[in-house]
Amino acid sequence: MRLRSLPMRILLLSAACWLCAAQGIAQEQGASNQKPDVVRVNTTLVQTDAMVFDKQGSFVDGLTREQFVLKVDGRPREISFFERVVAGSRNEEAQLAAARGNTLNGNLPGNTGAIPLDRGRMVFFFIDDMHMSIGSMKYTRQMLDRFIDREMGQNDEAIISSASGQIGFLQQLTDDKRVLKMATGRLVAKAYLNRDSESPPMTEYQAMLIEGHDDDVFTFFVDELIRRNPGYPRGAAEEAVHARASQIVQRSIFVTTNTLASLKALVSTSATLPGRKLVFFVSDGFFLDTRNADSYERLRQITSAAAAAGVVIYSIDSRGLTAGMTDVSTEGTFDPSGRLQRSTGGEIGASQNGLSALAADTGGRALFNSNALSKAVTTGLKETSNYYLLAWRPESDEQRTQKPPRIEVSVNGRPELVVRFRRGFGEVSTSESSSATKKPGRESPKPPNELMREAIQAVYPNGDLPVAVSLNFLDVAQYGGTLTASIKISTSSLVLEARGGPSMAELDVAGGVFDDHGKAVSTFSKRLTIKSKSADAKARPPDSVFYNHFCVIKPGLYQVRVAAVDSKHLRVGRAVRWIEIPDLAAKTLTLSSLLVGERKAASEGPETLDASEPGKTPDVLSQVALNVDHRFSRSSHLRFLIFVYNARAASPGAVAPTPSPGPPGSVGANSLPASSTTGPVNRPDLAVQVQVFRDNEPVITTPLRKIQLDGVSDLVRLPYAAELTLDSLAPGRYVLLVTIIDRLAKASASQRFGFQLD
Repeated sequence: MRLRSLPMRILLLSAACWLCAAQGIAQEQGASNQKPDVVRVNTTLVQTDAMVFDKQGSFVDGLTREQFVLKVDGRPREISFFERVVAGSRNEEAQLAAARGNTLNGNLPGNTGAIPLDRGRMVFFFIDDMHMSIGSMKYTRQMLDRFIDREMGQNDEAIISSASGQIGFLQQLTDDKRVLKMATGRLVAKAYLNRDSESPPMTEYQAMLIEGHDDDVFTFFVDELIRRNPGYPRGAAEEAVHARASQIVQRSIFVTTNTLASLKALVSTSATLPGRKLVFFVSDGFFLDTRNADSYERLRQITSAAAAAGVVIYSIDSRGLTAGMTDVSTEGTFDPSGRLQRSTGGEIGASQNGLSALAADTGGRALFNSNALSKAVTTGLKETSNYYLLAWRPESDEQRTQKPPRIEVSVNGRPELVVRFRRGFGEVSTSESSSATKKPGRESPKPPNELMREAIQAVYPNGDLPVAVSLNFLDVAQYGGTLTASIKISTSSLVLEARGGPSMAELDVAGGVFDDHGKAVSTFSKRLTIKSKSADAKARPPDSVFYNHFCVIKPGLYQVRVAAVDSKHLRVGRAVRWIEIPDLAAKTLTLSSLLVGERKAASEGPETLDASEPGKTPDVLSQVALNVDHRFSRSSHLRFLIFVYNARAASPGAVAPTPSPGPPGSVGANSLPASSTTGPVNRPDLAVQVQVFRDNEPVITTPLRKIQLDGVSDLVRLPYAAELTLDSLAPGRYVLLVTIIDRLAKASASQRFGFQLD
């Protein structure tokens, strides 16, 4: 790979080209990826994943299909598909599809069509803030911060969600660490919602024991009530204690039901995402009341949804190492008779039963009694990084039985090995089954406006119309902070129709810019018309169209959501990205977004081109289209432009050159109107370093080099541009990191750009 700086005139011509992009223009693209034919099979396979560990807790590699024994309800089953999978790898999605019976020869990943490169892991954190003390929440936030800073990979995506929903709009799957950090900061313990305010305090477990006719606990609270209220009739005291316990139990059932419903919703909605998902369920524990609630049925539903969605749950007790002692923030109960201690000795274990059941039944693990919560996360990530994928053909109606099947997986002749696997395979209830068996052709198609609304509000990306969006921030002299959302919509699936003239088709595109609380600060809606150059009925549309939305915006974290609908054939697409708008008023070193474009190899300029030769400005390099979908060809060149704001000026003495006009109609370094002066000026001293990362490891690091500012007249917005050749890099996903160093202010700032190399 070679990095070369670009002459100032080329740099500013490119900037002008990017900023003045026309809205809704159609553009021809290169050859589209052709997927090979896929042979479908008629019988869907049922799959389960198994993790095998030795006595030391290490994954056992090298096992074969013949070594595994699979039983369903005690009957051996033939394993129709077998594969060892690396979670988050480029092949995982294809292997899972093959195990479902979507290809005839699933053991050959090369025959499965296009495979996402370096897809990364999907990690979900479900924080049970309804059952968490203030101290536990503090350690939970520390655990989340450590995961974001140290454990999260370059291509990983994560979501931080809570049982109460207090995270709000930030409760979304993302690879943006800024969003995850802000979501973590919103977490507050809400266990007080179920706290008993009377004295002596009665815990949920004690209330459940009273409801279950435990004499020791019941008589203790009756005697204590009479002791504190002399002359209180015993019969009335017994009724009061029963009423108090019943109220606590009902409140506890309500909170626990909401917690489990939130978890089920998180697990169920993740079914639209490819690959296996890891869910960390973090809680102080909760109680399963079989007498007054359907807690076990709710656990079964979550387990079933996890099996259908490919979710593995690792449960973490956020209390850490527990010894049955009362939290210092809670009033203690004086019990010289020891009656409470005798009856409540199993409280910790009872509160962990639900956590243990969810972990075991989904193929995960319960991690309790450790103050190192971050170590539990590391353990879960490590243990789920490799697994064996097994699939078999179910018997008639086996998947829709009301009774959950009993699945057993073992390794023949290796009883010392520990095998973790999910206990079910996504059985559905009667109501779910009836809705799932509705024939697709019976329902009326939704109108385009409803499809558009659903796409914008969707939790996860969906649809079959490819949409990409690229977000860029610039400080524009006339307007200040400006956000540009550049949208690319694939139109290769559109059908042009003759309407008394050139053949045409229409696309609806809409979207909005939302702040971190989900409030829309800017919206747009546009109908794009795609026309052919002739009335030929066989005319094909261009591969894609582009649309740009501009808005002046205040500092903060924003999300842009975009949706497109082909109203004729009801195809839908969606794209989402986050961007942080900096506060230039803070007067600290700040950067614009990285404006990145692709120059095809066919337009290769002279090899001698360099920033030290500003006179060489070949026309082939004067314009480069903004790369919206962040995909590049190895034979092309990646060109980027960035602006530096709030750089510290040097001591007086340097002399700025007198502006001279550029070629007619050009916008060059010496023709910008902004703050162009002659005479002595204070010039900043800036240096730049460019790095390229793959999987968080640097594969390219350039030497630190000084940024040449000769000819720059706008010292408020200092530009730097360079070009990378990509032919030395292997296909995969990368991150471009550009770091600007202000040597006078002894400060630095960086910007990132993720891209995929095909």
